[in-house]
Amino acid sequence: MIVPEIAGGAAPELDNLRAACDSAVRQLADAGVPLIVLGSSASTIDYESPARVSLSSWGQPGGEVADPLPLSLSVGAWLVNRVLGQTISPRMVTIAADASAEECAALAERLATGPYALLVMGDGTACRGIKSPGYDDPRAQPYDESVARALAVADVDALLALDPDLSAKLMVAGRAPWQVLAHAAAGGSWRGSLAYEDAPYGVAYFVALWERA
Repeated sequence: MIVPEIAGGAAPELDNLRAACDSAVRQLADAGVPLIVLGSSASTIDYESPARVSLSSWGQPGGEVADPLPLSLSVGAWLVNRVLGQTISPRMVTIAADASAEECAALAERLATGPYALLVMGDGTACRGIKSPGYDDPRAQPYDESVARALAVADVDALLALDPDLSAKLMVAGRAPWQVLAHAAAGGSWRGSLAYEDAPYGVAYFVALWERA
């Protein structure tokens, strides 16, 4: 829904979300270091460049391509291209959605080849109301509120404490990417800010920025 061509008439409802994403991407680019886009998928993959991006399966015009990036990275690439055009070619990486804490830590270690900026793609619960993809679950809002607090203050421990089983039941796509972020940030001093938090159409979205304190 974040892509206007797919959202159609509902696109204006997410203008604030897009604006928050645009600002975050610009600030990542301003860091002047290589950019990595991290999302979740069925398996952990470090994609070779240039990667193929297509959102045609979800209704975006433009035609299909063979073996496109998974949805999380395709949306990430769309956000980067929307702000920066083709000026950079970020590294594209997925973590398996069901990855263990050990697997998240191992990927975070492999990413550390020097200074880099990390664009982490992953939404919260999809169970916020009877019209949500996962119907209504009373555990969803407290879960999302805990994630929002963690992202707002760069609370590494809170993200690492997210339960994989509960996350899967609540259809959370961001749990594993957030835990890779937490492992990558562990031991550092960070300043967090939360620019957006809402659950349009019953799915939780957050836009946060972590900067070195």
